[in-house]
Parts: sequence; C-alpha cells; structure tokens
Amino acid sequence: MNDITYHFNETIEFRDYKDFLKRTDLGSQYPEENFKERIKKLLSNRTLSVTARNKDNILVGICFGLTDFSYFLFISDLGVDRNYENLGIGKKLVNLLQIKAGGEDDITVIVLSNENAVEFYKKCGYRTDTDLLIKPCRVWTEFKL
Repeated sequence: MNDITYHFNETIEFRDYKDFLKRTDLGSQYPEENFKERIKKLLSNRTLSVTARNKDNILVGICFGLTDFSYFLFISDLGVDRNYENLGIGKKLVNLLQIKAGGEDDITVIVLSNENAVEFYKKCGYRTDTDLLIKPCRVWTEFKL
C-alpha cells in the first residue's frame, strides 16, 4: 500500500471516473437515467472528496461527501478498485474525509450503505440507526456498466 497517494478535492474527469466505476462495485448504485449528465454534476458539485491513486496515477479509490463543516458529513460515495480491496484504502478514505470535514470530535458521519458494504462500515465503527429516513427518487433503473 506504500504506492498509494491520497488527494483532497482533486478534479476528476468523467472518462476517468467511468473507467474507475467499471473496476468497482460502486457503479451499481447509480441509475441509468441521465447517467453521464448526473455523474458530471456529481463530479463538479461534491462538497468534499478524497481520492486514492496508485504509482501509475490510476484512480483506485474515492470517497465523496457533503458536509456543513460543523456537525454532519454525509458520505455519498465510497469505492475501491476490486484489485485494491482489503488493503485499508476504504477505511483510510473515510477517515481522511471525516478529518477534513472537522474531525471525529465534531462531525457525525451519515452513510446510506449498499447492503454489501454494511459490514465494512461496522468494522470502521459505524452503527445502524432506526431514525434514518429516506425518500428515493421516482425513476431508477439499475445501470450496467
């Protein structure tokens, strides 16, 4: 893992991100409808992000969040290239994002997790909460990359 570098709020091009999604399970969380336009909005409007790149500068991990920098951080996206899983990259990305938002003492992190990632978050110290409410968008067709 020594060849991994972490970057805050770097500019990510659509093509680079789409290529990354093909190497992760993250892409399945996005709907097919208006995929390109919505991803471009995501890449330009996130409040906070941390990326991980390997020695060849290939994107191998991302963590995007929305925050008020005072109380809350909502992690909207977390993904790690399948070839780099179980190396601690995901945990480091989440920790760095929380630190950048204001730190563990002040910032409560909220995640709407893919069912396959729930155990990962629990290992990172997260707990489930019955008070979390969501209202999903009306149109959602699973996107296949």
